[in-house]
Amino acid sequence: MRITIAFVLSFLSGQPLAADESCRQALALGLDVSGSVDLREYRLQIDGLVTALNNPDVVSLLLSTPSAPVSLIIYEWSGPDDQAVLVPWTAIRGPADLRDISVILSRTERRSSTPGTALGTAMALGASLLTQKDHCWKKTLDISGDGKSNLGPRPRDVRTDVSDLGITVNALVIGADSPASGDRRQQELGELSSYFRAEVITGPDSFVQTAIGFEAYADAMTLKLKRELEGLAISALQ
Repeated sequence: MRITIAFVLSFLSGQPLAADESCRQALALGLDVSGSVDLREYRLQIDGLVTALNNPDVVSLLLSTPSAPVSLIIYEWSGPDDQAVLVPWTAIRGPADLRDISVILSRTERRSSTPGTALGTAMALGASLLTQKDHCWKKTLDISGDGKSNLGPRPRDVRTDVSDLGITVNALVIGADSPASGDRRQQELGELSSYFRAEVITGPDSFVQTAIGFEAYADAMTLKLKRELEGLAISALQ
């Protein structure tokens, strides 16, 4: 696994590190764009993230401590060799920063991506990005996914090294949009959630948020961001 992280760091070697500053949380959001995600679902995911980031409660939490802002990076992942940063590290100091991120995401178009679900590689990339933010009080990796890993290193092996780096990993698990029946829909989502709990999430207070289909992505992402930001914002104010 150390080799995998070293490889990802080499991928990032041409990107300058952000200057040190007070930072209460570094938050890396990894979006699933693997072959199981079609164009419509891709758009629902991107637009859903924009909606969540602009939710009044989320905005209030993000801007609650201007002297120690949250720093955010957004990337998408697919096969082992197909990852891309959509929004570079950005300190959220005011509404203008959220507007800039929203514009970037709104203009993002689906790129051609290789098939396969390299969840372990996506986790390694997120961890490598977060090592650029060691001065932040907390480092959180968010992985959105609608399926199990089938290529690259096993998530459970990557998770061990990620945990050693002091990173909390949370997940947003997306169920099937239109399975045969409602009961089956819940069963499939439950099975996938159990997989992410056993193989992916790690760290204090780590959790799995669920969305029944990409139609519910915006609401699920909003709930997840509020849960991640709320406790740290209260601590900072105290």
